[in-house]
Amino acid sequence: MFEQAFKNIDDVLWKDAGASSELDYTEQTSWLLFLKYLDDLEKDKAAEAELEGREYSYKLDEAYRWENWAAPKAADGSLDHNRAMTGDDLKAFVDTKLFPYLQGFKERASGSDTIEYKIGEIFGEIKNKIQSGYNLREVIEIVDGLRFRSQAEKHELSYLYEAKIKNMGNAGRNGGEYYTPRPLIRAMVKVVKPEIGQRIYDGAVGSAGFLCEAFDYLSAKPNLTTSDLETLQKKTFFGKEKKSLAYVIAIMNMILHGIEAPNIIHTNTLAENLADIQEKDRYDIVLANPPFGGKERKEVQQNFPIKTGETAFLFLQHFIKSLRVGGRAGVVIKNTFLSNSDNASVSLRKLLLESCNLHTVLDCPGGTFLGAGVKTVVLFFEKGAPTRRIWYYQLNPGRSLGKTNPLNDDDLAEFVELQPTFADSPNSWTVDAAAIDQSTYDLSVKNPNGGEAVALRAPGEILDEIAALDAESAAVLAAIRGLL
Repeated sequence: MFEQAFKNIDDVLWKDAGASSELDYTEQTSWLLFLKYLDDLEKDKAAEAELEGREYSYKLDEAYRWENWAAPKAADGSLDHNRAMTGDDLKAFVDTKLFPYLQGFKERASGSDTIEYKIGEIFGEIKNKIQSGYNLREVIEIVDGLRFRSQAEKHELSYLYEAKIKNMGNAGRNGGEYYTPRPLIRAMVKVVKPEIGQRIYDGAVGSAGFLCEAFDYLSAKPNLTTSDLETLQKKTFFGKEKKSLAYVIAIMNMILHGIEAPNIIHTNTLAENLADIQEKDRYDIVLANPPFGGKERKEVQQNFPIKTGETAFLFLQHFIKSLRVGGRAGVVIKNTFLSNSDNASVSLRKLLLESCNLHTVLDCPGGTFLGAGVKTVVLFFEKGAPTRRIWYYQLNPGRSLGKTNPLNDDDLAEFVELQPTFADSPNSWTVDAAAIDQSTYDLSVKNPNGGEAVALRAPGEILDEIAALDAESAAVLAAIRGLL
């Protein structure tokens, strides 16, 4: 049901002049899904209040509730076409009344940790891009057919929303910044082992994939109490995001995973001076894949003791400072960080080795991140004691990774199995920190068991990829012909 609905929505938006990319499709789908979700949530809470014999105070005024402006119903439950706005009337209502009303929630909210505040934030950051009120009516009717009431429905929808985020990343531009392969995130969560009651943080939250997977990991634990569930809802997951679209998607993604009022702040994390971070601001767990390759301005660099324009290196300093003593982290970074000879890289490796126990380095093959040519490693460290030994694991799936052969959970099974004991294997080995060159602090991945294997693809895999690329080319040509 949900998969076909998403496809139908994309087909409508493809025809609309205001939505020009997969990023736009995801953004426009998100705000409509959010309002439908909110309507279902309000109905559930109202029914619960009625059973308990108390009044429920709706968050939205009556005129702005989904069932009134988006999908008014006739007595038989079908859409009441006499009351349902469409065309210019619908677009004018959404643009000049609905969005300004929802934006005002930010000022009216009692605090930033409330769903009212999130409503105001979301609708202050995005706008309706659907130019045709008739297309908007068509999309609304598709969304109205979706249900968010049962856990099974929410699980299916969150899974498909993740797929949309993945497609957005594959679409290029800056979308790839928002998507980290979920099998890699799940492996990182298993290694870091968060516990109920610990504060988990991602300062480059993107689509909130790390926080969502950590929530799934913790909420699956047996015998959770009501207090545990309250802790997971309100006191566990924290994130910051600079970009408006990613911020909106992160909020929506966490809501669909079951967190009603996510603790996500729309801000530039790197604008915060490291000297201002106090003990109360620190976290038990950091899980992140900060953007790399960016060039930060001089005034931003002044917030950090190690000056560099490389965004990821600034984030790594921020994460180290944001961890409490004993806190644990898993952070994705370019593999060139391990060996770059510039002063900032050397100083940052020295800081990491001296202030943290860098116990594990996971070396990921090319193609791990679809659409990104860079190779990456994952650094796992604990703050508060210097590094003594580093366990390296060279991930070798035995095939070339790509769009038709993405990373999967089985690829990481051996890593997750061996990591707790730092066991040696053909793909893993240990280096004593004392053996690291103190002038360069070079941490290069050099497998003593034979180096990096080159995975050759089977002829069938190559043919599958050619077929997939041909299908993509045909779709592009068809789109071009449709515009002519």
